[in-house]
Amino acid sequence: MVDEIVSAGRSLRKISGAEALEGRVVRVTWSTGAVETIDIAPALASHRAYVRLRADDALFQSLKVGEFGGSLEWADGSELAAAWIEELADALLTNAEFREAMDRMNMSLDGMAAHLGIARRLVAGYRKDKPIPKAVALATRYLLATRGAS
Repeated sequence: MVDEIVSAGRSLRKISGAEALEGRVVRVTWSTGAVETIDIAPALASHRAYVRLRADDALFQSLKVGEFGGSLEWADGSELAAAWIEELADALLTNAEFREAMDRMNMSLDGMAAHLGIARRLVAGYRKDKPIPKAVALATRYLLATRGAS
């Protein structure tokens, strides 16, 4: 029998560094050198195994990168997979990325508002400095992907 390597999709990103910030936010350095600030509270809220981690600030600060960069780990043995962290990062969108997305899709304020189902003034705010909700960020990424502008 011949050994074969089978692959499906893109390879998983690895974490090379991580720092616990305020709240349940981490600054992750990926093995590619990219650095992202990610709110992991939604992941921690998704399972009761993370109850202590949600409530104990000192425990959250004990954050370290797991062996081989495949996860984040804490002193109580809690782990969060890099794939899950990457998924949370995809839910974020900066104001500059929002403006760029509109430009790439050649969208006006009114057009973007209509596509997202939100008020024009919100779109204007997101283009400037208003924090972008995760639902709007995900919808914007979806629009980019489906309109072939990604």
